[in-house]
Amino acid sequence: MDQKKPVYPSGPENSKSSSGKKRKKRRKNVAQRSASSTQPHTSEGFERSASPTSPSLQLMSAERPDLSSGKPKDRFERSVSPISPSLQSFSPERPDLSSGKPKDRFERSVSPISPSLQSFSPERPDLSSGKPKDRNVMPAEPSVYGRLSAKGEEKAFPPIMEDWTKEHVRHWLITHLRIPSKVAQNLYDQEASGACLVSFEKQDLIELGVPPAPALQILRQVERFNRRSELSARHQESEEPEKMAQDKLETKTVTTDSGFHSESASELHEVRDDFEEQITEQTQIQQIQSLSQTKRALCVLRPFDKSSAPVFYTEHYFLPVVTGPSNLLEPVHEYKLLPDSNEISKREALFEFTNEMFCFAASCMNSRTNGTIHFGVNDEPGQEHGRIIGHKISSISLYSEAFESDLSKYFEPQHIHSARMCIRPPVFVQVQCEDGTASDKWVIEVDVVPLYSETQESVFYTILNIPSTDKNQQQSKIECLFVREGSKKVNILSDSNPRVFQDKIKEINNKVKHWASSRRAAEEKYETPPPSEQQGQRLKQLITRGQDSLSDFMQAFVVTDKCHSSQLEHMDFLKELKLFAVLDFDPESGTNGTCHFYRRDRAANLHFPHMYMTQDSTSVITKLNLFKQTSWVFCNGQAGEENDSERPLSPREWLKNRSGDIINMVSFLCTPDLLPKHRLLVLIILHSPISDISSPILETFCALYRSLGGMDNMLCLCKDATVFSLWKNLVEVRCKEDISNKCIYTLSLNEISSTIKKLKEPQTRASRRFLPSTGSSSVLLEKKEEEMMTDLEILCENECEKTEIETNKSFDEFKKNTEEVFYRGGQVSWWNFYLSEQPGSLPFIRRDTYDDLHQLVCPRQSHTSPCVIVNLFHHPGCGGTTLAKHILWSLKNKFRCAVVKNQMATNKEIALQVRTLLTYGKQDQSSYTPVLLLVDNWYDVDDLKQCIIGAAIDRSQPNNLIVLILNCERTPFPEKTSNNCYNPNVFISAKLSSKEKDLFSKKYQELKDNHDKPDTFYAFMIMKNDFSKDYISDLVNNILKDLDIGSPQGKLLSFLALLNTYVNGSYMSLSLCEELMEIRNPLWTSESLEDKMNPYSTLLITFIVEEHGTYQAVRLLHPMIAENCIKVFKEQQLSGLSDITIDLLFCENLYRTCMGKDFLNQFIQIMLVTRTRREQGDDKNTLFSPLIEDIQKEEGFDKVKEVLERAIHRFDRSATLPQALARHMCLNEKDFGSALKWALDAQSKRSNSYIADTVGQVYKSQLKKLIEDSKEMSPESLDECLQLASKAVSAFKDSQELAKKDEQNDPWDRHGRKVRTGYNTSGYLGETEVMIMLLDLITELPVFSVSDRHRRDKMLQVLRGQQPITMLGNNSGPEVDAIASVLNDHGRFLVSLKPRLKEIFTFFENYFIYLRPRHVPLNRETVDERNKRKVSDLFKKYIKLFSCSEEEKEQERARNPNLSQQQVIEDHRRDLEMMQADSFAGLLQSLSHKDQKEIENIYEKWKFIFENSVSRYPSTSDTVNYILATIVLHSIKPKSRVKKYEELLELLNDVLQREGTRSNLLELYYLCMLLMWPSKDQSLKNFTEYSNISTYIASAKRSFHKRFSFIFPSRSAIAHFFLGKSSGLKRIVSKTKLDQILLQSCHSDDYPSFHHLWHSGKAWNTHNIQDELLRVKGKSENGDIYVTYDTNTKIMIRPAYLGDIRSGYSREEVSFYIGFTLEGPVAYGIKYEK
Repeated sequence: MDQKKPVYPSGPENSKSSSGKKRKKRRKNVAQRSASSTQPHTSEGFERSASPTSPSLQLMSAERPDLSSGKPKDRFERSVSPISPSLQSFSPERPDLSSGKPKDRFERSVSPISPSLQSFSPERPDLSSGKPKDRNVMPAEPSVYGRLSAKGEEKAFPPIMEDWTKEHVRHWLITHLRIPSKVAQNLYDQEASGACLVSFEKQDLIELGVPPAPALQILRQVERFNRRSELSARHQESEEPEKMAQDKLETKTVTTDSGFHSESASELHEVRDDFEEQITEQTQIQQIQSLSQTKRALCVLRPFDKSSAPVFYTEHYFLPVVTGPSNLLEPVHEYKLLPDSNEISKREALFEFTNEMFCFAASCMNSRTNGTIHFGVNDEPGQEHGRIIGHKISSISLYSEAFESDLSKYFEPQHIHSARMCIRPPVFVQVQCEDGTASDKWVIEVDVVPLYSETQESVFYTILNIPSTDKNQQQSKIECLFVREGSKKVNILSDSNPRVFQDKIKEINNKVKHWASSRRAAEEKYETPPPSEQQGQRLKQLITRGQDSLSDFMQAFVVTDKCHSSQLEHMDFLKELKLFAVLDFDPESGTNGTCHFYRRDRAANLHFPHMYMTQDSTSVITKLNLFKQTSWVFCNGQAGEENDSERPLSPREWLKNRSGDIINMVSFLCTPDLLPKHRLLVLIILHSPISDISSPILETFCALYRSLGGMDNMLCLCKDATVFSLWKNLVEVRCKEDISNKCIYTLSLNEISSTIKKLKEPQTRASRRFLPSTGSSSVLLEKKEEEMMTDLEILCENECEKTEIETNKSFDEFKKNTEEVFYRGGQVSWWNFYLSEQPGSLPFIRRDTYDDLHQLVCPRQSHTSPCVIVNLFHHPGCGGTTLAKHILWSLKNKFRCAVVKNQMATNKEIALQVRTLLTYGKQDQSSYTPVLLLVDNWYDVDDLKQCIIGAAIDRSQPNNLIVLILNCERTPFPEKTSNNCYNPNVFISAKLSSKEKDLFSKKYQELKDNHDKPDTFYAFMIMKNDFSKDYISDLVNNILKDLDIGSPQGKLLSFLALLNTYVNGSYMSLSLCEELMEIRNPLWTSESLEDKMNPYSTLLITFIVEEHGTYQAVRLLHPMIAENCIKVFKEQQLSGLSDITIDLLFCENLYRTCMGKDFLNQFIQIMLVTRTRREQGDDKNTLFSPLIEDIQKEEGFDKVKEVLERAIHRFDRSATLPQALARHMCLNEKDFGSALKWALDAQSKRSNSYIADTVGQVYKSQLKKLIEDSKEMSPESLDECLQLASKAVSAFKDSQELAKKDEQNDPWDRHGRKVRTGYNTSGYLGETEVMIMLLDLITELPVFSVSDRHRRDKMLQVLRGQQPITMLGNNSGPEVDAIASVLNDHGRFLVSLKPRLKEIFTFFENYFIYLRPRHVPLNRETVDERNKRKVSDLFKKYIKLFSCSEEEKEQERARNPNLSQQQVIEDHRRDLEMMQADSFAGLLQSLSHKDQKEIENIYEKWKFIFENSVSRYPSTSDTVNYILATIVLHSIKPKSRVKKYEELLELLNDVLQREGTRSNLLELYYLCMLLMWPSKDQSLKNFTEYSNISTYIASAKRSFHKRFSFIFPSRSAIAHFFLGKSSGLKRIVSKTKLDQILLQSCHSDDYPSFHHLWHSGKAWNTHNIQDELLRVKGKSENGDIYVTYDTNTKIMIRPAYLGDIRSGYSREEVSFYIGFTLEGPVAYGIKYEK
C-alpha cells in the first residue's frame, strides 16, 4: 500500500486554510490514515470517480458497515457521482428502525444545488419517540448564514460565499467587518462579487486600492466564514449518523425492576469515543478530498473511437481518474507521460511510445475491454494523477508511421490482422493554454476496440524487444501476456515459478473464454439508442419563434467558444443571420477561428468588452458602428495583444479582472432601448464541454439570463449529448432552471447549419450583384464590400433580377404585398419599378417633371464639374422621393446609383463611402463611372459636396463628372424655393396636371383588377383625387366616426396625428405602439398591431428606420390625413390639442424602456419648443412652436401654461421647456415673477447663452412694461427701472460669456449633425437695447430737458464721464433733486453706459465686417441680416444722443472762434464715429457702403488727425487707420492725390519698429500683407521687411485666433482685397470692385446669378476677373499651398475650400488667386498645372 501523503495543491489558498500547527498535524494524521487504508487503482478501499462538477456540489454517500453479514464493509468507501448533482434529489434518508436493524448511519445524500439557490430548512430532531436529541451534537456556534438571517438583515446572505453578489460583499464588509464604507464602495465599484472575494490574495486587494490592514482583515474573515460554512453544512449532514449513534448508545442500556440504568460509564464513553472518532476521521478525509477536487479543473475525454471528433484539452487541467474494466464496452483508460525530448532521442521516444501502446492494446484485447491510452498525461499516483501535460511533437507523421510499421513486430503473425483491426491509429489532440490560446503540445491517444468478430477466443501474446547494453549484440526478445487487472495492465508470464506459471496460463485461458463470451453478449445486447426526440423540429420552432421562416427583423446575438478547424465550414449559417454581436471566447478566433472564417465573406468590426464602458449609448452606437456592421467582441482577449485589457486570461484571472466588463457590456447590449427583447435571438454555441462552475461562458450566460429575464430569447446549440449534459447541469445549479427544451444536442453542426439556412426567407436580391463600369462593362459587387459601405443603399444593374423569390410559390403574394404597401403610403422600393416593367403591367407613373429632371441629370452637354448638385423641391407627400428614385432606376446602367439610407451619417463618412463606390473594381485611374447619389431632405448638401470633392479629387479627371448629388428636399413652398435656388433644380407640388390624372385613373383600374380593396390605398387615392381636401376630410370622418378616443386605439391615433401634424418626419417605433396596445411577445403570438388597430389600421403605415439602429416605425399614411384627424377630434369635441398633448405626456406605456423611446421624447419636445424661422425655409417667424401657438389661439393662455407645466414634470431634466414657459409667462401673460422663476429653473438645469439671454429678456420686458405704465416717472419708479436695467445688463453679459463656450450642435437636431449657423449675439443685442431704452428714459426726465440747452449739455457731460453726477441737482426743485439723488445712487452704472455701448458697437462692426457665416441660405432672411438692421437702428439712437448736429457745431464755432486744435481733432473723431468710419472695420465697410464723396471726406478727416497729432508719433491705431483710408480712397478713386506706395511702406515700417511682431494689433499685420506682399517687379533690397512677410502672416494668424477663436467655428474670415496684376497700390484690388465686374457680367441686378457665380467658383473663370487678378504659381504640400519668392521667402497659403486640394498629401504644382483675410492669405480658384 502506498504510504505517501496526499499531495496538497500549492497556492496561497492552501496556506490560508491550514492556520495553526495543531490543525496541520491533525490533518496530516488523517491523511496518512486514509492513505494507509486504501489501495490505489483497485476497486476496494477509498475509490473515487472524479466528477467534472465542483465537489462541493456532488452527491456523497458514505455507507455504514453491514452488520447483518458479520463482515463490516469499509466504512470510508464512498461513491462520487460523475453526473452533475443538479440532477439528483435532496432526500436525506432516516434510519429504518421498524425492522430492528437501523439503516447505515453514515449514509447521506447531499443536494447538488448550490445552497444559495435552496431553501434553508435544517431538519429538526425527531421528538416523536419521546427521546430528545443529544445536546452534544449541536455545533459550538451557529453558521454565519444563520446568524445573518436571524438578525433580520435586509440582505439575505447565501451560505456559500461564491454565490454572493457585489451588494452582499459591500453589505458584509460594512456591517459585519466594520470596514470603512469608502473601501467597501471601491470594491463594489470594481464589481467585486463573492466569487472574486474568495479568490483574492493580499496583493490583489492592495492593487484594488484596499489598505494593507483591512486587506488582512478581509482575508482572515473570508477564511473564517468558509470554515464555519463547511462546519454548518457538515453538521446538518451528520444529523442522521448522530441520531443513530444515540440509538446505539440506547441499545447499551438494560432494564431492571427499578427502571432504566446505564452500564459502566467507561463502556459508554468508549462507544461514544469510537463513534466520534469515526465521524471526525470521515469528515476530515472528505474535507481533504473536497479541497483537492476543488482544485482539479476537469477536461472531458474525447469520445471513444471517434478519431475525427473536434476536441481540445487544456494544459494543467485533469482527466478523470483511471478505473478498471466495467462492462467491457465502457473504455478503460491509461495515462502515460513520455520522457522529455531533452532526455531521450526521437528514436527512443518512438520506441517508448510503441512499446507502451501495444502492451496496453494487448491487455485490452485479452481482457476484451475497450480502452484508450493517453500519452501526455501524468500517470503518477496522487494529486497530480491525470494532469494534462502534453508532448511537443516535431512531426505527427513519425508517430503514425511508427504505429503502422511496428505493429507486426509486437504480435504473432496469425494475430497481426486482428491486432490491426482492433487497434485504431493514433489520434492527436491539441493542448491549449489555460487562456484559450493554442500551444505546441499534443496528447496522443490510441483507442482499442477488441470486437468479438476479430478476437474470438484467441489469446494475444506480445513480443517485446529488450535493448541490449552491448552495442555489438542484437536486441533480445521476450514474450509477454498482458491482461487488465484493475486499472493496470499485468504480464501473466512474469512469474518465474513454473507451477505458478502453468496455473496462471490455465486460469487465463479460462478467463479469456469467459471474457470473450461476455464480450459477445455485450455486443449483441448493445444497441444505439434512438434520439429522444425530433430536435430538427425543435430547432425550427425556437429559431423562428414559431413562424414559417426566419424573420429579417430578428437580431442575432451569439456567444461561442473555440471551434475546431474541422467544423468551421459548418459555421457558415452565421453568415445568413442578421448578426448584431458575437461574444467570442476564443482568443485566436481572429486568426484561425470562427471570426476569421466569417470575415472572409462578411464585414465585422473587432471589439473588446471595455469599449462598451460609457454612459452615453449614442456615442457607443456611433463609435462602434453598431447595427451597421457586426460587432465581434473578444471576451477573453485576442492572441498577440500585449495590452492588459485585451490579452487572453486564464479563467481565474478572467473572473477577477474581466467579468465586470462583460456584465456591463451585456447589460448595455440587452437594454430594450437598444434592442427590443422580442426581436432578439441569443444563440449559445458550445463546441467543447464546460465543467467548471466558474467558467467565463457560464458567467456570461448568467449575465444574459439576468438581463433578459430568463431563457425566452435563448437557444443553446451543443456539439453533443455530453456537452449538453454538463451544460444543463451547470445552468441548473446556477440558475435553478431546466434548459433541456432550449437546447439542441442530437444534431450535428452540419445539420444545424443546413436547417437554419433552409429557414431563411426567399431572397429578394440576386446572389451575384453587378455595378456598371466603363465601356459598358460590369464588375461584381462582393457582399463584404457592400457591407463596408454602411450608409449607402446601392442600386445594382441587375437589381431584382434572378432572385429566389421569383421562383418561389409565394411570389404572387409577395408581388401583391409590395404594391399594396407602396400605394397605401409606404416607401417606394426597387421592386415597384421592376414589377411595373414586367409584361402585362402598366408602366410606373411618371410625373410631368420626370423628363426635366432626367435632362438635368443627363444633359446633352455633359457636366464639366467633378461634383454637381441637382435639387428636387416638393410638397410633403406628393411623390418627390418616388420621382427621385425613379430617376435612379432608369439610370442604373449609366451611373453607379446609391441612396443615403442612414440619416445619422456625417458628410465625411458618406464622402469616403462614395469614393469607395466610385473606385470599386477599378485598378487604374483612366476613367470612372460617375456616382448618382440620392439624399433625402439632407441637412447640408453644399458641405456634402465639398467633402466628396475633398475625398475623391485625386480621382477626378479634367472636365469630367465623378459624382452627381440628387437632393430631394421637402418644403412648404417648392415653387418659391426653386426660383431662389442657384443650383439646377425642378419642383413638384400637390397638384396634378390633366395628363397625370389620366395616368392615375388607368392605374386605378389595374389595381382594381389585381387587388380586393384598392380604395383603401389611401396615399394613391389622395393623389388620384388631386389632393382634394374634401376627399381627405370625408375619408377621415368616415373612418373615425365610431372612434373612442379614450381607448388604446384612439390614443395611438391621436398621438400619431399630433406628432405627424406638428413635427415633420415624426413617427413612433413599432415596439412603442405594441407596448401602448399591450401586445406581448408579438413574434410568438398571432396578434399584430394591424389586428389590434382594426378598422383604423388602414390609416397607418409601417416602415423601416435607420437611426441608431434599424427598426420598424409607424406613422399616418399622409400629412394631410394627420391634419384632418386633428381637425375631426376638435370638431367632434372628442379632444382638443391640449388634451391630446397632456395624454401623450402622461401615457406611461410610452416612457418605459423600449426601442425608439428616445426619439419619441425628442419629437415631443421639438413639438413643444421649436419655433418656425424664415431662415430655415418656414413661411414666418414665430415666438413659440406652432403647437403652442395653436393651443394659445384656440384654448387660451391657461392651457398653454398647463401643457408646458405638465411637460416640465415629464421631462424634468429638460432646460428648454422651463425656458419656453418663462417666455410664455413673460411675453403673453406679463407675469414676470413666474417668468423669472422658470427662467432661473432652466438655467439651473443647463447653463448656456440662450437661457441666460432669456433671463435677461425677462428683466428687459419687465423694465419696458414698467416704463410704459409710468406716465410720470417718480423717483421710486426710476430706482426700480435702474435696478431692473442693471440686472438685465448683468444677465446679458452672462449670455455673452456663455456664448463663447456654447456647444455648436443644435440640441433639437436628433441626428446630432447640424451645426449652429451663427455665434449667439443676442446677449450683446439685448444689453444694447436695455441701455438705449434706459437712455431714452433719462432723456425724458426733468433733469434732462431738451429745451434747456445747459441742462442737456451737463447731462451729456455726466454720461460721457466728463462731469460728476452730483452736479445735476443744484436745488432745482424737490422732484428734480429726488430724481438726481436716485441717479447719483446709480452713478457708476450710468457712467458706464456710453463706453459700454461704444464697445458693443465695435464688437458688431468686427463681427459683421471681418467675418461671414460659414453657411448662408440663399434668399432667406438670416439672423445676421435682422441683427444688422437692429444694430443699425440702435446705433442711430446712440448717435442722436451723444453727437452734435452740424448746426450745433457751427454755433459752437461762432461762440468760440479760437477752438484748440485738439478740440478740432475730437470733433473729427466724433464725425467719423457718426459716419461709422472711426475704426479699421468701419473703413473696410465704407468700400461698399459709402460713395466717393463720403470716402474723400473720411480720408481728409483721418489725414488731419494723423498729421496734427500732438505727440511725437501718431498713435498706432491712427496710423493704421490712415494707411487703410488711403488704400480705400485709392481703390474707389485711383487718381486721387494720396501718399505714394513707398511712403505708406515707410509709415508702416515705423510702426512695425515700435510694435514688433508679438503685438495684438491684428490690423497692423493685415496691412503688412497688403503692402509688403512680394512682387517680381520690385526691388527687395530697398525694403528688407519683405523677407519678414511670413513672420507678419504668422503674427496676423495668431492675433486673429486670439481675438476670434470663440466665434470662428460658425464664421470664417472675409477676403476684402485680392492680389492684382499691377504694381504699387494698384495691385490691391478690392472685393467691391470684383462684385461690380460680376454684376456687369450678369447684365442686371440678378442677385441669385451673382451669388451663384461666387458660390460655385465660376467667378474665377470670368474673363474680366482674370484680367484684373494675378494668378500665382505654387506647390501643394501636406494639404496646404506654398508659394516661394526669391528662393528665400516661402509663404504658406490656406485653400479657401478644403475640397480644392487633393487628398493623399500629393506634392503638385498649382496656380491660384490670392485673397487677403485678417486670418492670412487664402487661395481661390486652384488649378493643377499638370
